[in-house]
Amino acid sequence: MNKIGFDNDKYLKMQSEQIRRRISEFGGKLYMEFGGKLFDDFHASRVLPGFLPDSKITMLKELKDQAEIVIAINAADIEKNKVRGDLGITYDMDLLRLADAFREEGLYVGSVVLTRFAEQPSAIAYEKKLKALGLKVYRHYPIENYPSDISLIVSDEGFGRNDYIETTHPLVVITAPGPGSGKMATCLSQLYHENKRGVKAGYAKFETFPIWNLPLNHPVNLAYEAATADLDDVNMIDPFHLEAYGETTVNYNRDIEVFPVLNAMFEKISGKSPYKSPTDMGVNMAGKCIFDDEAVSAAANQEIIRRYYQALCEYRKGNAEMEPVRIIELLMNKAGISTADRPVVAAANLKAEQTGGPAAAMELPNGKILTGKTSVLLGASSALLLNALKELAGIDDSVELIPPDFIEPIMKLKSNCLGDHSSLLHLNEILIALSVTAVNNENARKALEHIPDLKGCEAHSSVILSQVDENVFKKLGVNLTCEAHYESQKLYHK
Repeated sequence: MNKIGFDNDKYLKMQSEQIRRRISEFGGKLYMEFGGKLFDDFHASRVLPGFLPDSKITMLKELKDQAEIVIAINAADIEKNKVRGDLGITYDMDLLRLADAFREEGLYVGSVVLTRFAEQPSAIAYEKKLKALGLKVYRHYPIENYPSDISLIVSDEGFGRNDYIETTHPLVVITAPGPGSGKMATCLSQLYHENKRGVKAGYAKFETFPIWNLPLNHPVNLAYEAATADLDDVNMIDPFHLEAYGETTVNYNRDIEVFPVLNAMFEKISGKSPYKSPTDMGVNMAGKCIFDDEAVSAAANQEIIRRYYQALCEYRKGNAEMEPVRIIELLMNKAGISTADRPVVAAANLKAEQTGGPAAAMELPNGKILTGKTSVLLGASSALLLNALKELAGIDDSVELIPPDFIEPIMKLKSNCLGDHSSLLHLNEILIALSVTAVNNENARKALEHIPDLKGCEAHSSVILSQVDENVFKKLGVNLTCEAHYESQKLYHK
């Protein structure tokens, strides 16, 4: 299990102070592009052990009296029903989820902006829905030859065509359901309109990764490349920062490539650019809160391996190309690691070889590795889960937490009445069965009490699991990887 290597309390304090400082530098009005995930940033919590998944939203709550949220969504993504891969919901639905989540945290959601709006029928219908829900909605339009034609972009025919977003707070956070939503363009458009109104306003960028003050090939930065291998993001030394300050910092290719254009836009909007490099634009303090580099590096290396297996599985499912796999293989070579550095992989595959069926393995907080095999009553993942809970609760391995005569009627119901092709219980069904058993069974009750202890455990399956089982592992906080092949040769898999 990962040792703590990141000071979360220090991060919250430093990050809030840095954002307040940036607001004051721009005369009291700052548009801040918020990249990455504001909620549930599990990537950050995995590669920076000690970082809490909701740290960024906690930090924003400290600024809630100064902040308002504007959520951007690309109208083209609404039209094509683009799905957020980690949650399995469309961007338009995720926007509503985000708005609710912000409000629950006491943050003010000022408005929604439909970017690249081109009269798409779905976008028009969605706009009506948002307005009916009481949200203010603004339209931003495509600009020909964006971002290269600066004269057109920074003009009444470019940004000038966009709706001006009415804001009331000094800090305006521009966020979105996913990448490509037009957050930066929204910020720049607002700067243009504010300048025309005689309002002094600034722009800053909040991105957790890559971490600018870590080395280029530090495992944490390599893990970011692995996580974005499908986006062709590459970490680079920021040449503008090096030239301006003689200091080596890390940024990523898209920000570096677009910086000369952004700089020219800043100059055209307000007469001069406030920044000398892409790194200057950022406000990220995460790198200053790492206190155990060895612990953080070890955690990041494990994330790279997990991303490798994820990319292999996505390719096998037909959801991605092979290129991300090749990219991550190169990153693993840079980091000097291999799949052999993930102990649960060998344990699961050896068990599968010994039993001739699917198997799974899990590493517990104490470092002990347990396995689960497929049987007549239990799938490998279910067996593994029960074995892990018994070990955590100090229950002898020979004890049956759920009696067979309790499982069998559920299996018959699934196959005979519900038409399930496999009668084996999914993980959610096993946990429900365990909960019911716990009413009259002390061991089952003790096992249930240790479910929170599974969080952060590493697991590997010798086959691709069902979406249901993958989701349960994710909800339990178990870091799962799978071999990139299915248990059967069927074409359709759930």
